[in-house]
Amino acid sequence: MNAIRRVWDHFEEAFIAFLLGTMTLVTFVYVILNNLYTVFYSLGDNWPAASDLFFAIGDSVIEMAQAMTWSIALTKALFAWLIFFGLAYGVRTAGHIGVDALVKLAKKPTQRIIGLIACLCCLGYAGLISVASFDWVRTLLTAGIGAEDLGHYGIKQWHITLIVPFGYAMVFIRFLEIFVRILRNQQTGLGLADEAAEAMKLTEHDDASKKDPKP
Repeated sequence: MNAIRRVWDHFEEAFIAFLLGTMTLVTFVYVILNNLYTVFYSLGDNWPAASDLFFAIGDSVIEMAQAMTWSIALTKALFAWLIFFGLAYGVRTAGHIGVDALVKLAKKPTQRIIGLIACLCCLGYAGLISVASFDWVRTLLTAGIGAEDLGHYGIKQWHITLIVPFGYAMVFIRFLEIFVRILRNQQTGLGLADEAAEAMKLTEHDDASKKDPKP
């Protein structure tokens, strides 16, 4: 079980990196193509002897840029997947906004109770959104509507929106793990990030670096 969990954790990180890399690459290529053709047109104007060649290359580049109308739609779809896939990753890595302030102000026995209640609320929310969004995806599957600017590639709307129930189902699993750890007294709160504490650590680190500069 631990081996499967480690594999999944590594897959989460690799898939998030893949989404970020693909978004960056598609956007980069689209921007380059939309600006590169002017270079060849300028060369054609400045070098009349080879103007036909440069103009032809410029025309080819602008045709490729115009053919990439799908790039914006694909980037938005990848961004949506990044958001909802990253929800569960944020819960696992304590990357979300810290909400444990109330828990930490209470006494130890009370902290556990508040943590359990907060975790149950998160589980209820994640479960509700998972079920509701699954019905939404099932409706889109029945309708068979193509995705914007991606439908002619065989991509349907339900392919993109499938990440919503999947992402919240993973959030539910992550909070369920936290709930079990609280029951086992392995932690008290939700284990989310404490921004104030992190800011203090960064400030102390910067002050220490200023006092003891490296030679």
